[in-house]
Amino acid sequence: MLIRQTILAHMEWFSINNENTAELPDEEILRRSQTKPWLYEILVNRYQTAFLRKAIGIIRDEEDAQEIVQDTFTKIYVNANSFTPHAGAKFSSWAYRILLNTTFTYYQKKLKQGQRFMVFDPDFEQLVADKSVFDEEEVRDAVERILARLPGHFAFVLRLHYLEHWSHKDIAEKTGEQVGTIKARIHRAKNAFRKESNTKEIELIL
Repeated sequence: MLIRQTILAHMEWFSINNENTAELPDEEILRRSQTKPWLYEILVNRYQTAFLRKAIGIIRDEEDAQEIVQDTFTKIYVNANSFTPHAGAKFSSWAYRILLNTTFTYYQKKLKQGQRFMVFDPDFEQLVADKSVFDEEEVRDAVERILARLPGHFAFVLRLHYLEHWSHKDIAEKTGEQVGTIKARIHRAKNAFRKESNTKEIELIL
């Protein structure tokens, strides 16, 4: 097994370097990564440090920031088809918008938990101002519609974790399962959630 993994790793490395993909623009790498998933690592390497710095600057918690960045990269990859390159449209701007929206979700969660903190980020402050015009009930209704289309065990953990703000540990205690099992299920459930969302719902929730 180890030998096979080593061979595959070398094949992927050779494929990446042989095509000079490291020199390709972000938009082209994103497009190619849909059929060659290993290429997506190039985008992750390009942006993860800056994304993490941005998220930490807003949330002030490195562990939450790391989860935000992970969720952001998942959203970018799963929703790659919703990005349409055209004059003036850059991958970086689109990706940062997803990062800020994902951070905003965590920011709201922290506020509901009673946490208060100062944010000195003009991009995020503008996003908060823009988000205030949306009807929170409309967003929640969109989420509930998607959850209703998911398998019950996925909808259950997503509803508890994101809508009711239960921790992984609390859900594990309720179900009698291991925390690691719950984390893995939530990860799979999030992917299923995004695949089940239509374009209009994605624009509302992202």
